[in-house]
Amino acid sequence: MPEYRAHFDFDIRFANGGGLAGTGFRLDLPSADATEDEIARLLIAHLGLALVDEVELRGLRILEEPHRGSRGVDAASPAAGETRVVDLSHPIRAGLVTYPGLPAPTITPHLTREDSRARYAPGTEFAMDVIHMIGNTGTYLDSPFHRYADGSDLAGLELSSLVGLRAEVFHLEDAWEAARRGIRSATLADRDVRGAAVLLHTGWDRWFGQPEYGAGAPFLTGEAAQWLIDAGAVLVGIDSVNIDDTESGGERPAHSLLLGAGVHVVEHLTNLGSVPPRGARFTAAPPAVEGFGTFPVRAFAELPA
Repeated sequence: MPEYRAHFDFDIRFANGGGLAGTGFRLDLPSADATEDEIARLLIAHLGLALVDEVELRGLRILEEPHRGSRGVDAASPAAGETRVVDLSHPIRAGLVTYPGLPAPTITPHLTREDSRARYAPGTEFAMDVIHMIGNTGTYLDSPFHRYADGSDLAGLELSSLVGLRAEVFHLEDAWEAARRGIRSATLADRDVRGAAVLLHTGWDRWFGQPEYGAGAPFLTGEAAQWLIDAGAVLVGIDSVNIDDTESGGERPAHSLLLGAGVHVVEHLTNLGSVPPRGARFTAAPPAVEGFGTFPVRAFAELPA
């Protein structure tokens, strides 16, 4: 189903005095035929305002655009009826460069189909292959052990914190600039993220596997990571090369804070543009490997069919 947003400038006057103005504002709409009065009420609800006397909208345009999570526009719940699944993982293949400078996976045969024919009944054959790769390959999850020697390893993670999480998706591809790549807490503060997987859609996955992927990428700031911890998020994912700024000289505040608080980190997500701001369930479960800190996941979102 198509989604719509209103673009406008506004002036708001309050019944008890004072006012508020905005330019270039964008607001999710429940439908394309929303009236100006309905849009004004949605604006009030989204901003959480009280004692509003009058709202004036200027330059109003209604465009077909994906929703970005405005308050007051309900998202469908995936709990009712059938669901569809959106794959959020990069495929892994031999030679794949995930993170510049880390080794690419190699895939070699242990038993070829041809050789297996001598071991099994006529007409029966199998292939068994060996993959050699670093845990930081493709779309992967970081456990606390990745950062801290005494943190939980992959085998120590609770499945309930990895499967069917309520997803809060922040569509930020038009909200950051090359001059200020860090995602700050103010950008995330309009949502209730307690118990949720917070997924940061920056659009940087368009460069995955290319040289551009490793430089100038968006990231989560340390203060935003702390805000997410305090707000009760259980997992944070991003479709960028790293949740931290890899050009900061080795500092990793987001990793250190999130993993230190037991909040899982998923990096190199993709296709987040296909997931609505609210209403999806997110899963990213790695194998239970003891003494290992990070491993690829098949990350996916479940949405109403």
